[in-house]
Amino acid sequence: MEKNLERIKDNSLHSLVVCADEAASWIQDGMTLGLSGFTRAGDAKAVPFALVERAKKDDFKVNIFTGASLGCDIDKLLSEAGIINKRLPFQADATMRKNINAGKHLFVDQHLSHTAEMIRSGALSAIDFAIVEAVSITADGMIIPTTSVGNSLTFVSQAKNIIVEINMGHSALFEGLHDIYEPADQGVREPIPVTKVDDRIGTVGIPFDSAKIRGIVFTEHIDSPSTIVPLDFETEEIAQHLIAFLRDEVKVGRFTNKLAPIQSGIGSVANAVLHGMIDSEFENLQVYSEVLQDSVFDLIDAGKVNFASACSITLSGKKMKQVYGKFEKYRDQLILRPQEITNHPEIIRRLGLIAINTALEFDIYGNVNSIHVSGTKMMNGIGGSGDFARNARVAIFVTKSIAKGGNISSIVPFVAHVDHTEHDVDVVVTEQGYADLRGLAPRERAELIIENCAHPLYKEQLRIYYKEALTRGGQTPHVLEKAFSFHTNLVEYSTMLQEVETLV
Repeated sequence: MEKNLERIKDNSLHSLVVCADEAASWIQDGMTLGLSGFTRAGDAKAVPFALVERAKKDDFKVNIFTGASLGCDIDKLLSEAGIINKRLPFQADATMRKNINAGKHLFVDQHLSHTAEMIRSGALSAIDFAIVEAVSITADGMIIPTTSVGNSLTFVSQAKNIIVEINMGHSALFEGLHDIYEPADQGVREPIPVTKVDDRIGTVGIPFDSAKIRGIVFTEHIDSPSTIVPLDFETEEIAQHLIAFLRDEVKVGRFTNKLAPIQSGIGSVANAVLHGMIDSEFENLQVYSEVLQDSVFDLIDAGKVNFASACSITLSGKKMKQVYGKFEKYRDQLILRPQEITNHPEIIRRLGLIAINTALEFDIYGNVNSIHVSGTKMMNGIGGSGDFARNARVAIFVTKSIAKGGNISSIVPFVAHVDHTEHDVDVVVTEQGYADLRGLAPRERAELIIENCAHPLYKEQLRIYYKEALTRGGQTPHVLEKAFSFHTNLVEYSTMLQEVETLV
């Protein structure tokens, strides 16, 4: 315990150390909890686990607000325990997804830059307890986060009570990595003074009111590894098509080989696409993103990326051991910020980002569905993709052209749920090719997407639909009674594929 207490530099707080079970006993039915954590990194662990155990004998429900998805099966366990009333703004757990779609608990899907703003304005439920993971607490009253910042700053500043989980499994080298900045209230705030990726504008930790600290819990539970899968032929092809697009941008003088700061969404496809830049001619790259995945550290090791700013570090098990085993090698090239800063429209527009995000499907006019399978079933959430797509210099969406062995086409006549309208989508890429949609009218977009991005299995089927749509006229031609024919055919026959002869 003596060694643990060294992580609490303010001696007056030593008396507040409690076990996780005691801290969990303070949570009452109907409360709203703000939990640290962003994409399986830096999440509060000990108290949520204790809440799950408590649920075996006590009946209660709480609202769970986070930065994004939680690791260590916390979302799964909370969902199974039946103690969630409402969850926001993002999740990525199969069990929770199933229960959300079954209506067992409520889910509010939000742009990740909006949550902190809505909490400060009082538009969301007040935070009863902020439960945040930390490396340490400084003598001058700051909580030093671990592998993510997420919404922890806002949770701490707005909560009635604070529980700090000090994770002894994280290195003290994290102190100094963070740049903590909270905008003033809307209407009176100054511009956020980030003009370069490596700018530091805030403090190294989260300031807090010591009177709000209800308890401090020690834990050694490390982050969950990411669920990234290895590169395959399709993702490598997507990467090469994206690189071809960027080379064309350099040729016409819109970029140099340094490109512009890059944002890459979470997931295996986005990680693989970014990894594809290792063997490219692009150099001196910078990253301004939500999440730093394996590929960013591969690019740093390859001398391709010289600085990266994000909200969290989310790594595979192997990469976690490598990076954290020699963290001093990387820490001077990294900054971790609150998610409302990493995702802030003002900064995204000012820096002129290249934003690369993934889609479940997109349609022939460039509308993108990121979150709802067949238009109704929640997958994970919109995350930060909308923050970046609306405001980036170039908004790129990537996906494989088919799924489920060819039974699903990722390019459809009309997406079953619109997350990113055609107005926010600049480039779409599949393993078949890319379509640069900038400056194109809907009819031009449709032809380019079908020819460049659709899988050969579905290309003729899409051509037939579009040809019929043209007979109906309009700025954006559609056959309304057939616009969702791909999706309805999937429901009825377990495939979107139809015999071309029956369509003519």
